[in-house]
Amino acid sequence: MLFDLPDHGTLYQALLARDADYDGQAYVGVATTGVFCRLTCPARKPKSENCTFYASVGACIEAGLRACKRCHPLEPMASADPAIGALLAALEARPEYRWSEGDIARLGFDLSTIRRSFKRQFGMTFLEMARQRRLRGGFETILGGGKVIDAQIDARFESASAFRAAFAQLLGRAPGTLDSNPMLYADWIATPLGDMISVSDESQLHLLEFVDRKALKAELSKLDKLTKGRIGVGKTAIGAQIKAELAAFFDGTSPKFTTPLAYHGAPFARRVWDELRQIPPGVTFSYSQIAARIGRPTATRAVARANGANQIALVVPCHRVIGADGALTGYGGGLWRKQKLLEIERHYKQQANESTMS
Repeated sequence: MLFDLPDHGTLYQALLARDADYDGQAYVGVATTGVFCRLTCPARKPKSENCTFYASVGACIEAGLRACKRCHPLEPMASADPAIGALLAALEARPEYRWSEGDIARLGFDLSTIRRSFKRQFGMTFLEMARQRRLRGGFETILGGGKVIDAQIDARFESASAFRAAFAQLLGRAPGTLDSNPMLYADWIATPLGDMISVSDESQLHLLEFVDRKALKAELSKLDKLTKGRIGVGKTAIGAQIKAELAAFFDGTSPKFTTPLAYHGAPFARRVWDELRQIPPGVTFSYSQIAARIGRPTATRAVARANGANQIALVVPCHRVIGADGALTGYGGGLWRKQKLLEIERHYKQQANESTMS
C-alpha cells in the first residue's frame, strides 16, 4: 500500500544516508533524469524537490521511470525469476527495438507465462513496458519544442512511421498533425499508479486519463472534433495545477481537487458527475444510491453509463461507485487501480475521523 511508506523527509534522509534498512522496501524516482534507484544507490544525490518515493518497482515503472544502471533496482526480480531476468537483460541490450510476441517466443519463453509473470511483478506486460519506455521520451521531446524526428530518436523507435503510429495510438493524431496554435494542450503526468494524459486550455481541464485506458483514443477524438483539430502538446497553468494536486493526493498531503473542469456530456451525465464530486474520500456509493441522490431512483443504468463516460479520472471520482453487492465492478483505468485508489482514500477518511474526534 502506498501509505506504508514513511513521510518524504524521512525517506530523503534515508536516501542521503544510503540506509540499507529500506533496500527493497522503498525506491526513489528522480524527476530531472527520469530514473528510479534504490535508496542505497551510490550515485550523486538529487535535490529533495526532484524526488518522489515509491513502495515498489512496479509503481516506478508505471510512473514511466527507467531503472538506474548503477544500483540496478530490477535485479531482485530478475534473480527471483530467470525468465524475467533474461527479458530485462534483452530489453536493456536493445532498448530501441520494437519487441513483439514473436521475439519472446523465439527466445524460448511461453507467452502466457511471461505475461502473467510481468503482470504479477510489475503490473504490466513486457511488451507494455518496452513500448511505454520508448514513447514517453518522444512525447517529452515534442513537449519541449523538439522536432518529430528528434522525438522519434529519443523514443528509440526504429522508424518514423512506427513512432507516428504509436503516438497516434496514444493521442489519436500523429505528432506532425498537431496544431501549432492549439486551443487545447496535452501534457504527460507521471503518477504512482501509472502515467496519465491531461488536456487543458488556459482556464479549464478537459480530460485526465491513464494512458493505457482503452477509451482514451475515442475521448481525444471527441475533443479533436470539438476544436476542429486544434489539439497540441504543451503546458498551461491549469495543467500545472492538476499536476500539483495529483502529486499532493498521492503523497498523502491533500485529497482536494480545485482545478476548474470543462464537462463534455449531456445534462444528465453532468448532473451525475457533479454528484460524484460530493462523495467524500474513503466513502463509496452504489449506482442506485447515486440515482436516488439526484432524484432519479429508477435511472440506475443511466447513472452507470454516465459514470463510465467520465473522462476526468480521480477529480470526478467514478472510482468511488461500486455495485449494490459491494463488488468493485468495472473501472476504465483497471480494477487494480480502483482498489488502490480506495486504499489511498481510506487514509484520508481516517485523517478526517481523527480530526473530528480531536
